[in-house]
Amino acid sequence: MARHFGTTPSGAAVQAVDLRAGSMVATVLTYGAILRHLSLTPEGHNLTWGSDDLSDYAVAMRYHGAVIGPVANRISGAAAQIGPQSYTFDANQDGAITLHSGAKGTFQSLWTLAEESASHVILTLDLPDGEAGFPGNRRITARYDLLPDRLRLTLDVTTDALTAINLANHSYWNLDGSSSWEGHRLKVAADHYLPVTKAVTPTGEIAPVSGTAFDFRTSRVLKAGDPPLDTNFCLSNDRRPLQEVLWLSGQQGVTMAFATTEPGLQIYDSRPEYRALAIEAQYWPDALANPAFPPILLAPAEPWQQITEWRFSQSAA
Repeated sequence: MARHFGTTPSGAAVQAVDLRAGSMVATVLTYGAILRHLSLTPEGHNLTWGSDDLSDYAVAMRYHGAVIGPVANRISGAAAQIGPQSYTFDANQDGAITLHSGAKGTFQSLWTLAEESASHVILTLDLPDGEAGFPGNRRITARYDLLPDRLRLTLDVTTDALTAINLANHSYWNLDGSSSWEGHRLKVAADHYLPVTKAVTPTGEIAPVSGTAFDFRTSRVLKAGDPPLDTNFCLSNDRRPLQEVLWLSGQQGVTMAFATTEPGLQIYDSRPEYRALAIEAQYWPDALANPAFPPILLAPAEPWQQITEWRFSQSAA
């Protein structure tokens, strides 16, 4: 249930909502709709990278566990055409690229606690027209449901004007609760990936993983820097029914199967510490500049829903 977690520099109170289903426990913050904690038992180690200090989420951990939007990942040139108009955004990467919607993103917003129970919480966030530079009055609803063997996140969006939407949960995972994810095994059901420039924006090529270091179609042990990962894996050309697309196994017997409706999956290795692995279900990055990518425009009255599930099992190490 909800409890006081901290206070923002502006004096706003942030709540933590504790969830339980069976032996599993989780904590979600009203700040950034952050998944702060998830463990298989109340005494078990945290499987996701979180903090007990709200101030950590303002700078060093500003994306950790949060719902990123309205457009996650990168927008090259910090500008785009949406319908008949051109828009400019916060160039918060290298002075030329918008990363995670800039300083006004959903990850640093205080969400409204709309509903809670012992095993679920619903948060809402209203983005006014022009917020983060994007058109439309938008409402985002985030629902976390904890079940005895999984956590489900359902995101819904409405808008009153044509806009761009690409949400992603930005949780980091280390299933051993150790200082590094090295030694974890990873499998990804993706035949293609997006090569990137030095600025980590897509080159526009949709490349086969076959014959590259990005081929994780067969489970293999992860090694730091082999390959360096800040990479979108292309799962499909559009949203599709919920299905498992990634499997991550630690060395202590915990396995996470990751299911999503989304056509892309960004994996980031959290270099240089390699402490935890960011796994972000999303539409492909920089889609506004790449017409061949699945489109991220949303018009009024169009449905928009993303579902992600983290499914867990435990075996002897």
